[in-house]
Amino acid sequence: MATPRSRHGARLRADRRRAQARARRVAVAAVLGVLAAATLALTAFDGESSPTVSRPAPLPVTSAPPDQQVLATVGNLRVESPVAQGGVTAIGFHGSSEGALVLKPVGPQRNEGLIARLWRRITGASKSGLSWYQLSGGPLRTLDVGAVAGTDVYSPVDGTVVAIRDQVVSGKVVGSEIELRPTLAPSLVVSIQNVRPDPALSVGANVAAGSSKLGTVTNISRHERQALRRYAAESGNNVSIQVYPSATLGVP
Repeated sequence: MATPRSRHGARLRADRRRAQARARRVAVAAVLGVLAAATLALTAFDGESSPTVSRPAPLPVTSAPPDQQVLATVGNLRVESPVAQGGVTAIGFHGSSEGALVLKPVGPQRNEGLIARLWRRITGASKSGLSWYQLSGGPLRTLDVGAVAGTDVYSPVDGTVVAIRDQVVSGKVVGSEIELRPTLAPSLVVSIQNVRPDPALSVGANVAAGSSKLGTVTNISRHERQALRRYAAESGNNVSIQVYPSATLGVP
């Protein structure tokens, strides 16, 4: 026969179990609320919160010079867009195994992860500038600026032309690689690929960022699958830029 004390103890244990169950339900509800709030916070902003990327329609070929728009930095070197903003189909960064230096993107990343986007919104650490996509893992050593084949390409830095050589893909010449020595960083070399050089361009010529024409975008996608194709029109044709230590370090 249950005593008053034993019945009281049973009631206390039952109350304790109910309280624990309520606490668990409250905790679950709180977690779901945080996730819902995060989702709403992200979707309330622009399209960068969406994991679905719609490929843009092809842009017209443009000969307009670019506005001053820095896309990446390497130390004190600022790499500007070689294509007018109205002609850029997409911007991507990816790795390289050829010894190029690591580039630091300036604008916001369009395809960063959910946690990174949420943290950026919470901390207010937003970036201005043209948005870009990460095309592969690892250190970002290559900058691809998407543009329709035939679009004019301008120098991304102030400097001097130190080399113009054929760019060979699968045994075929598909354009040229143009190397520039930046005025503000003479110990570096900026390599620009996927370009059909302007006939007037020559080794030794001085070039100015955004105003000196180097050539036009070649149709590299005909010969080589481009990493930027997922986000850019016309199969991801682009101007590819890398920065290397100069082979003639210390020579002006």
